[in-house]
Amino acid sequence: MAGGQKRANPELHENISLIRAMQEANVPRFLAQDLPLFDGIISDLYPNLEIPAVDYGTLQSAVEAVLVESGLQVVPRFVTKVIELYQTFNVRFGVMAVGPTGGGKSCCYRALQSAMGKLHKEGTDKAYQPVNTYVFNPKCITMGELYGEFNALTQEWTDGIASSMIRQAVSLTSQNDDFQWVVFDGPVDALWIENMNTVLDDNMTLCLANSERIKLNTKMQMLFEVQDLAVASPATVSRCGMVYLTPENMTWEPRVASWSQRELYPAEAKDTQARGVA
Repeated sequence: MAGGQKRANPELHENISLIRAMQEANVPRFLAQDLPLFDGIISDLYPNLEIPAVDYGTLQSAVEAVLVESGLQVVPRFVTKVIELYQTFNVRFGVMAVGPTGGGKSCCYRALQSAMGKLHKEGTDKAYQPVNTYVFNPKCITMGELYGEFNALTQEWTDGIASSMIRQAVSLTSQNDDFQWVVFDGPVDALWIENMNTVLDDNMTLCLANSERIKLNTKMQMLFEVQDLAVASPATVSRCGMVYLTPENMTWEPRVASWSQRELYPAEAKDTQARGVA
């Protein structure tokens, strides 16, 4: 991570590249009360060193625009979380969005998806490409339905939902530059998540029970929407980047404001969305 920072900004001092790498790796997973402690540790290790802020102006503007277009409120802390998700995607193949129900996990990645598509249309930066998502709940189906299984009588192989979606995403990466995000929207289980360890490490390979090996690539991302990591093993957690969406990021005020605009004042909401599109 620090090497990537140095290669991207060779004119910066090495200490600044190192601190930025530590911030991108740790800040998204911290609680609000942990941030001052982390900043204090950094200031003790590197006193009298000013860290210039990374400019995400175009991405931030695009995120705010797509939130308005979607009829949602522009909450500064939530916009920061969207940018943190983008930063984590840049350094990790697998990312876990952790937070309670209603914390904004789905809205977070959807806002980033729409913002990247918007910036691609505008031709702002080649780093921003359209995003295709494959969303399913791995906990509502069996292991055989998830990864595939052999029929005990006929010995025929039946593909699973995750394996078929991942195979489709891999095939699309060879056709265009679009990003492919496979979203596991459900609780982490100690059984099914262990089969993803070879996907989340440097091998990036999904191994199936029929001896098939599906090789993934850097145009793809694995995103896990989970409430907690109570049953996740250290082997899985260490392979993933973390973005923690605390309830404090989304209080009740923006929810009520969005609902009232949509239900009580639909004409004004449409005008606001139209101005956001323009």
